[in-house]
Amino acid sequence: MSTTSDPDDPRLTHGADSEPVPMAEVYLVLSDEERARGFVRPVRRSYRHVGIAGPRGPLRNLTGEELEDHAARGYVKYEDYQGRYGGALGRFWTQAGLDAIGKGCGQVTTMSRALAETYSASPGFYGATYCCTCQMHLKVGAHGEFVWIEADGSDGTRVGT
Repeated sequence: MSTTSDPDDPRLTHGADSEPVPMAEVYLVLSDEERARGFVRPVRRSYRHVGIAGPRGPLRNLTGEELEDHAARGYVKYEDYQGRYGGALGRFWTQAGLDAIGKGCGQVTTMSRALAETYSASPGFYGATYCCTCQMHLKVGAHGEFVWIEADGSDGTRVGT
């Protein structure tokens, strides 16, 4: 595995995977100069695959109109954010999403220093990261599947936040 700061590198892959794949040949990182400007988060190299986080707000059944409007998407519940997350009103959940809460493999993956520094300089730079055990690129961020492993060994914040 190597890294590049060229977003047009033809070896780059994009997004999350729907089935296991080998690790990508090359990963995009911020340039040395961009990383040298400093970090907004600590440099952490290891993360645990814990699965998606569950709802943080109350869940309710869908209304008849919502069921009709979203029937093709398979939504079964609505999470009301109650004004806690900026302008967002809430989130629809599928049964598969609810069933996946906390269902990561539990294993730890360690990344290269350049990747770790890119996350530290720009936490939202990536939309997905690789689980070496599951062999898949999976979503990161507030609704992502990974948490940082802190220096003391504890699980910390969600990767990508």
